[in-house]
Amino acid sequence: MKNRDSIFIDLQLFAGEKTEKATPKRRREAREKGQVIKSIEINASIMILITFTIIKLFAGNIMGNLKNIFVDYLYMDMPIDTFFTYSGLHKNLIDITIKSFLTIFPILASCLIVAIVVNYLQVGFIFTGAPLKPDLNRINPIQGFKRLFSKRSIYELLKSLVKLGIIIGVVYDVFFENIRAMPSLLDMQIGAAFGYILAQIFNIAIRCGFALLAMSVFDYIYQWWDYEKDLRMTKHEVKEEYKETEGDPEVKRRIRQLQRQMSMSRMMQEIPKADVVIVNPTHIAVAIVYDSDENDAPIVIAKGQGYVAENIKERARQHNIAIVEDKPLAKTLYDTTEIGSVIPAELYHAVAEVLAYVYSLDNER
Repeated sequence: MKNRDSIFIDLQLFAGEKTEKATPKRRREAREKGQVIKSIEINASIMILITFTIIKLFAGNIMGNLKNIFVDYLYMDMPIDTFFTYSGLHKNLIDITIKSFLTIFPILASCLIVAIVVNYLQVGFIFTGAPLKPDLNRINPIQGFKRLFSKRSIYELLKSLVKLGIIIGVVYDVFFENIRAMPSLLDMQIGAAFGYILAQIFNIAIRCGFALLAMSVFDYIYQWWDYEKDLRMTKHEVKEEYKETEGDPEVKRRIRQLQRQMSMSRMMQEIPKADVVIVNPTHIAVAIVYDSDENDAPIVIAKGQGYVAENIKERARQHNIAIVEDKPLAKTLYDTTEIGSVIPAELYHAVAEVLAYVYSLDNER
């Protein structure tokens, strides 16, 4: 008895485990709440690569424009007392800001487009305000403490350490590649030295971008696994959702049973109109009626097998309807003709012989 109780308890605990894959409805609801598979590392790594590539492509124009802005305001024809007034400083600051913004606008626009495209490729188009709704659990200290030491937090910490290690490793590698050339910077002109330093910064950024992109592949796999795990459902949840969407199976079974009973009742009410019931003695019964004024061919008004066939034959006997045994014809009619349908043309001759036989019996009586 003790073993049975322990088994019962174990099964009850196991029943609450989330072992079932998420249903389409569950996935749709999660998406509406803003829960999607997304790796921020993919966005960050691609943004680094694209941004610094664009900077390198437009570096000449950017530096030239900034130089022109500096020269223009260094040698501008404006009295000192006018330049250092509030209105003069305000006007010049606005002019410098606008010109500087127009200079770097291609980079900003390109980065914005890349960010939108990368996010769209990951999650598609989604607009929801669910994450912005107030949630008391977010300010609950107990829940916050749990989140602080959760698997997600530990994973994010380890991921940050890996990223830090990647950046340090790349900087260290580039530094020691160029350590012999660094003393020569003292002999270079300012422009050349500045260009050399920018080239190394670009080198570090590109290497970090590719390294982070490789890491983001593993991060996306983890995000996918974690997303699927969070969406898993218990068997009870799947059953309840099926009831909500498809209806209670027990109710549907009862409805089908009532429909069959009603259909059977209507079919039995039609049997007194039949001219003949063709049977395969122990299994099948098919009731046929032929009215030349209404139809061009005989019509099947009832059919059944087993218990239903016995009821059809009993009903036929009660109304003195002829019952003719013809095993092949009964089987063919049952398999090829629906209730209320005209018999197939290839069975006209066989059914006509049966009807002629029945009519001859009626004439004799």
